[in-house]
Amino acid sequence: MQNGLKKRASRNKTLSLSQQEYELYKKCLVYPDGVSFELTRIMNRTICGNLFSFIDTLPKEFADLLIIDPPYNLDKNFNGYKFSKSEDAPYGEYLDSWFPQVIALLKPDGSVYVCGDWKSTVCLYQVMRKYITIKNRIIWQREKGRGARANWKNTCEDIWFGTKGKSYYFDVDAVKQKRRVIAPYRENGKPKDWSETEDGNFRLTHPGNFWDDISVPYWSMSENTNHPTQKPEKLIAKLILASCPENGVVVDPFLGSGTTSVVAKKLNRRYIGIEMNEEYCCWAEKRLALADENKTIQGYSEEVFWERNTHNLQIRKKKDRK
Repeated sequence: MQNGLKKRASRNKTLSLSQQEYELYKKCLVYPDGVSFELTRIMNRTICGNLFSFIDTLPKEFADLLIIDPPYNLDKNFNGYKFSKSEDAPYGEYLDSWFPQVIALLKPDGSVYVCGDWKSTVCLYQVMRKYITIKNRIIWQREKGRGARANWKNTCEDIWFGTKGKSYYFDVDAVKQKRRVIAPYRENGKPKDWSETEDGNFRLTHPGNFWDDISVPYWSMSENTNHPTQKPEKLIAKLILASCPENGVVVDPFLGSGTTSVVAKKLNRRYIGIEMNEEYCCWAEKRLALADENKTIQGYSEEVFWERNTHNLQIRKKKDRK
C-alpha cells in the first residue's frame, strides 16, 4: 500500500500497512451482501461499505452510544473519496438524509455525540434537534490550525451531545480530570479539595464543556495515521467512558482510521465501525490488533484524565527518584 511504502525516520510512529498486511486485514472485514445484518455477525467488527446503501439492514435499538464524525462542510479528499463543500441548505439536507436512520440504531436510553467545526455546527444543531434532545455542546481545542492573514486561526472544534430519551447513562466520575493546583487553599492546615503528593499538588475536577487538554495525533505518537481528520484517542475515550457502560455497544458510522473502535476495545466496550474506504478499514483492523498488546491511551492513566503535559512529567519525576 502507498502508506506502507513511505520512508520515515526511525522515531516516526505513524501507522504503515504493507501489501501483505492489507490482504490479511481485508479478511477481517464484513461486507454488505444485501441481506439484513445479524448482531452476532457484526459485533466487534468493521463493516466496509457505503453506509447509505445498507443502513436499513442494520438492527434497530441496540447501541448504547453513537459517535458520529461525518465529513465537515469542507472540500476534503479522503484517500480518493472527495467531499465537496456546499451552501448550508444542501449540507443540512445531506445530514438529514441519514441522521434519523442512524439514530434508529440507538437504544431508547442511548446517547449520541456528533463532531463538527464552526462552518458545519449550525446545520448539525438544526438537524439533531429534530430527532433527539440536545444536552450540550463541547468545544475542544485542536492545538493545531492553519494560520490566516485576514482571519483568526481556527484551533477548535465542536462536539454536540444528545440523548434519545429523558433517561440516559452518564458517569461523571469516570471522566474527571487531574489538574495541577496553582494556588492551594488549606483549611485548618489541611488541603481543601486537593491532594498533596511528592510529585506536586493535584485536584480531581468535574469535566466542563471546554476541553483544552487534548493533543492531536502527530508523527511521534503510535496512534497516528495518515487520515486527514483523525480524532485523538483521548478525546474519544472521554465520550465513551461518560456515556457507555462497560460491555455496552459503541457504533461509529464514519469510522475513518478506526479510533472509536480501538478506544472502545481498550476500555472494554463492544463496538461496530462502518467505513466505506477499504484501506482505512484495514488501518482500523491493524490498530485493533495492536490494541491487544497495548491498551494505553495517551493522557489517560490511573482511571483519570491528566491535564496536558502533566502525566509524562510525573512519570519522569518518578524515574528520576529511583
